[in-house]
Amino acid sequence: MRSIQHKINYNLKYLFSAVFLLSIFTMTLTSSCKKNNPFGTEALDFSSDTLVFDTVFTTIGTTTKNFKFYNKDIKRINISSIELEGGTASPFRINVDGLSGTSFSDIEMEGKDSLFVFVEATLSVNNQSLPMVVEDRIKFVTNGKTQYVQLVIWGQDAYFHYTNFEQNIVDTNEGTWPNDKPHVIYNYAFVDSAKTLNIQPNTKVYLHKNSMLQVYKGTLNINGQFGSEVTFEGDRLEADYDDVSGQYYGIYFNKALPSTINYLNLKNGTAGVHVFSEDPANSGNTLEIRNSKIENCARYGLFIFDGAKVKAENCVFAKNEFHSLFVLGGGDFDINHCDLLGYSNAGNQTPAVGISNYYVQNGTAFVGAINQGKIVNSVIYGNEEREIVFDTLSGNTLNFQIQNNLIKKAETENNSIFMNNVYNQDPVFISIEESNFDWYSTSPLKAIGNQSLGNPIVTIDIRQGNRGATPDAGAYEN
Repeated sequence: MRSIQHKINYNLKYLFSAVFLLSIFTMTLTSSCKKNNPFGTEALDFSSDTLVFDTVFTTIGTTTKNFKFYNKDIKRINISSIELEGGTASPFRINVDGLSGTSFSDIEMEGKDSLFVFVEATLSVNNQSLPMVVEDRIKFVTNGKTQYVQLVIWGQDAYFHYTNFEQNIVDTNEGTWPNDKPHVIYNYAFVDSAKTLNIQPNTKVYLHKNSMLQVYKGTLNINGQFGSEVTFEGDRLEADYDDVSGQYYGIYFNKALPSTINYLNLKNGTAGVHVFSEDPANSGNTLEIRNSKIENCARYGLFIFDGAKVKAENCVFAKNEFHSLFVLGGGDFDINHCDLLGYSNAGNQTPAVGISNYYVQNGTAFVGAINQGKIVNSVIYGNEEREIVFDTLSGNTLNFQIQNNLIKKAETENNSIFMNNVYNQDPVFISIEESNFDWYSTSPLKAIGNQSLGNPIVTIDIRQGNRGATPDAGAYEN
């Protein structure tokens, strides 16, 4: 009896052990199967859910922007698809982790990894004066979950001026530019021989890289008004380009007929206003410029070269990297109530005013005349110890009048050239950093001018305010 019972107990124990081991094996197998699944089940995370581009002009590409998408799971995930919804018809172009296209599929992404998406756009012409909004989306499908990144761009149509000499395309201009849409210049826009171009108040002109408006033996009249200034700047309107110099060349007068500029705001060029030589038929000034601001150019604000004649009143030439006023190879200048300022953000600054009556070409010096070299009722200042320098050769007429100015200069002078100037006293500008060159009431610019030095007398300032009988120096009257 005991023997039978012992045998039964032994068999039950064996059966229980076998079932227990089978259970353990089954659990282990199940657990092992789970561990062999390499993919996570999470959705993606994004550095931004909306990518917004600043205003751009039709046919001109944007800068490239980017965003990241993240796999925050510790396991790999499989992205079923990434798709630019507008497809090939979209103005946007995308690049995902180095691959360009409009759709991508079956992308495996490692755990705790991230990838870049780069986006740019070019808009088609829409023949509208007002800005337009163009939108598209990038769709991500991961583990059955759909997510989007929105793409938004503001676009603007414009009048385009384009020159391509190789294709014999030359953009020539005369008459009056309309001001209902901006004007965009590629390469060159010409005012040709004996032609006249008038630019109306509130006209906005944008120039592509290395472009210029060139006046060749013709006439340019920029007719801005206070509060409706004409603006010239680069065609990249993104905020990153707000204070980048050298985005285009500038306005180039080449042996021009008498021309005028009034209330022009020009910034971020190379040589903002370049006046080269003069048409022999001119009896007066090549250019008269008034009530204008030429700022943050990579070389010069006002460049007078090889015999050109320029009159400037109530103007601000500031923060230009080499000289705000540069005279080379001779030429005449009559500067009254102007700010000729340094304060460039560039590392290598030069004095605000540089004057030379010669230049050297192929080893030969060409010496010109300065029959009238007049700077009066103005401020010549900046960060340098000396903000006005001369480099002249004898052999031709040199006639200077530097009078009733505030000047930053290492040594003071009082002679037939330098008369009644104030030296080395801080003008106390409101904000050099923000290019606000109005000044506080404690400024030494107050009432140091001489009205009779103007020809004719300048009775108003750059803001159309009346000047007193004993005027303030510079463009602003307080």
